Amino acid sequence: MTEKQYLKNLDIPSGAVDVVLDTDAYNEIDDQFAISYMIRYTERLNVKAIYAAPFYNSHSSSPEDGMEKSYDEIIKLLSLAGREDLVPVTFKGARGYLKDENTAEESPAVDDLIRRARDYSPEAPLYVLAIGAITNVASAIIKAPDICENIVVVFLGGHAIHYHHTAEFNMMQDIAAARVVYASPAPLVQLPCMGVVSAFTVSAPELEYWLMGKGALSEYLAQNTINEAETYAKGRVWTRVIWDVTTVAWLVNDNGRFLESRIIDAPMPLYNNTYDLSYKGKKMRYVYNVHRDSLMRDLFERIKD
Repeated sequence: MTEKQYLKNLDIPSGAVDVVLDTDAYNEIDDQFAISYMIRYTERLNVKAIYAAPFYNSHSSSPEDGMEKSYDEIIKLLSLAGREDLVPVTFKGARGYLKDENTAEESPAVDDLIRRARDYSPEAPLYVLAIGAITNVASAIIKAPDICENIVVVFLGGHAIHYHHTAEFNMMQDIAAARVVYASPAPLVQLPCMGVVSAFTVSAPELEYWLMGKGALSEYLAQNTINEAETYAKGRVWTRVIWDVTTVAWLVNDNGRFLESRIIDAPMPLYNNTYDLSYKGKKMRYVYNVHRDSLMRDLFERIKD
């Protein structure tokens, strides 16, 4: 790929694009919003596949269990949204994290991404949205580095460069995978969590006013969020971050209506939860601001029935 084409692929895409989503959908409540937003943007986003990513926290007993629960959650959402047509192209991903930066984790999701990406080109790439541990994407790159020419990776992971650490859940679960992606020649867009897309939060009154009673999908998203928040904040004022939505929003970010960004030298994630800012690898697109109300308005309009 020429440098000119590489930089062009870091620009906001125009028109309809083909996309795959890699998601740890059962981890929190925000992946569900991102999936719903994506599949409702039918005039701009041609969803080709959805991959279940591993995760391990209080909602799972292991990375493999997290992946299995995420797969089931994806299927549930597709049913609520009336998009059962996407079930045959929903694949289970890695059962664990990378053991090192040279060994791929095998899975149906990895094989599908490789096969699918090889049908694209630098001039017409496949957009790979990653909103969980980036194990599946890194594994595909390790197994088939040739696909880097044909994809653009849009990754919600890490924290802002100005933040005091980068121990963000998606990145710190599999630092090795993040390092593979950052070191690869694949065009990369980063949406940092704390300090940037952490501004994309929603409150119970908003969810109740805009989504409750507006259809099975929107009601599930609203109630799921309220239930989760009230496990730790019942009786108190709260907002809940739904930052995964911003990754989908990047693809429909005409004229910067939802997100602002710039081209920077990609830092290298380190195993001590910091960035090596002196790393001189590739250029990447770095999102640094969210127009919260504009995006929230579009999200609510899209996901309600």
